[in-house]
Formats: sequence, structure tokens, C-alpha cells
Amino acid sequence: MFTKIITKTSQAVSSMSRRLRRQSIEAPLWERVGFFLTLGLVGFVSVFPFYWMGVTSFVDEAWLYQRTPQLVPAVSDLSLTNYQTLFGAETVPFVQYFLNSLFIGTVSAALGLAFAIFGAYSFARLEYPGRWIFSRGVLVNYMFAGILLVIPIFQILVTLGLVNNRLGIIVTHFIFVIPLGLYLLGNYFRSIPKEIEEAGLMDGYSRIEVIARITIPMSKPAIVATYMYAFLLSWNEYLYASVILRDQGLYTLPIGIEQLQYAFENVWGDVMAASVVTTIPVLIIFLYLQKYLVEGLSFGNMD
Repeated sequence: MFTKIITKTSQAVSSMSRRLRRQSIEAPLWERVGFFLTLGLVGFVSVFPFYWMGVTSFVDEAWLYQRTPQLVPAVSDLSLTNYQTLFGAETVPFVQYFLNSLFIGTVSAALGLAFAIFGAYSFARLEYPGRWIFSRGVLVNYMFAGILLVIPIFQILVTLGLVNNRLGIIVTHFIFVIPLGLYLLGNYFRSIPKEIEEAGLMDGYSRIEVIARITIPMSKPAIVATYMYAFLLSWNEYLYASVILRDQGLYTLPIGIEQLQYAFENVWGDVMAASVVTTIPVLIIFLYLQKYLVEGLSFGNMD
């Protein structure tokens, strides 16, 4: 049955692709020109900030503030001075900020994913009173802006003694990861035919073994997409980290870049070098796992 579903899906996708190709060939010339012009403009607006960030990180302040701006610097103007300053600064321990963000993002994403897998499976497969209300209620969290929850969460962390502690920010990021993880994984689990899991149960598997040996391997795209979302949320989060973390040795990258800007008095080359280093892990993760991200989000949004 699962093979038939895959076959029908691939046939539908192929048919849709053929129709789109025919429509693109039959479209008037002005529509095609307008489409590519719009696509080029959107691409330029999206890519240029990253290009300029990279250029700024490799030039000095004199080049940035020259009378006649240049889009492309000469080879002689390029240097690694900003990166040497960034990693050699004693007042702003950027390497420590990077390691803090990496540790907090990895742990909070892993914990959030583990809880989301079992919670989403219960919503998708188990029957119990109030299941539908619980499964929809988790999304209510996203009706409230993050700023509204700062004081309640901070008070809870103070009571638990988790302020100015890595565990406190990990728990906070974990809380915000779970709702969307439950939603994405729950919808993906529902797309898996029940007959496959029932066959595993008939073969003597326990429910946990079914999840570990059948559901999780078949849900790899959604699981990867959820983990990427959770990691990036933690990696880029500033508001709660700035409230919870007080010691400089605990700062994450978003706070570190702000401190860098103040410490070096808006030396944009150093700030952009820090931004490049912060962006590189995100680009690597996205480029390596983008196929899982697209497939996971596509199936996860089906209800």
C-alpha cells in the first residue's frame, strides 16, 4: 500500500511538472520577460546584503568611508585584519560566544526534538480524551508575541534558580521549539499509513520499537526540518538570552555582536566579520540539509 501511495504521488508530480512546462512555453514573451526581471530583482535584493557584509568584513574603515564608493574592492584592499582583531580581542571573547551558541542551540534543539517526536506521535496515533484539543492548543502559544512572556518566564526561572545559567536559556528555547515541532511532526506522522505500524505491532514490536524502527526512519525529512528550525531559533534568539544571561562568559552570538559593536565603537569591519562567522554555520546546515527541509515542511504543513 505504501508503495502504491508513493507511485501515485510521483505520477501526480510528474503530470504537474509537464503542465507547468507547457504553460511556460505557451506564455507570451512579455510575461516571461516580466517574470525573469522580477525574479532577478528579488534575487538581487536578497543576495546583495550578504555580498556587502562579506566585502565589508575584508576591507578596512578607510575603504568603507572613501569619497567615491566602490562595489567591488581591489585585491590590494582585501585583508584578514578584521578577523584577526575579532578572534584576538580580549575584551570581547568572540570564540566563547560562538561555543556558547553552538552548545545551547544543539542541546535545546535535541531536547525539543525528542519531546516533539513522542508528543506528536501521541497526537497522530493514540486515542485519549481531549486529544484534538491538546493537539490544536499547542499552537495557541504562537498567538502571543514573545515579549509578552518575558516577565512570566523570567519569574519562573528566578524561582527555579536558573537565571544567569545555560540551563535556563536552554529550557526557554526548548519551550518555544515544542509547539511547532508537535505540529510539523504530527501532520507528517499522519501521512504515514497506519498499516505499516500495525504490521510491526503484529510482528511483536512494542509501541516504542515501532516509533524507533519504523516511524522515525520514515519521518527523516520532517525530523531534520524540525531540528533545523529549533537550532536556528536558538542560534538567532536575542531577547530572552539578553534577559536571562548576565555574565559575559555565558553570552551567545547575538549578544556578543552587540557587545562587539559597543566595544569597538561601531568599527563595521569587525562587526561584519562577526556576522559572517555567525552566518556560516547556518549556510552550511541549510545547503547540506535543504532537501530534507523542503520535503519536511511541505508534508508537515498538510493537515
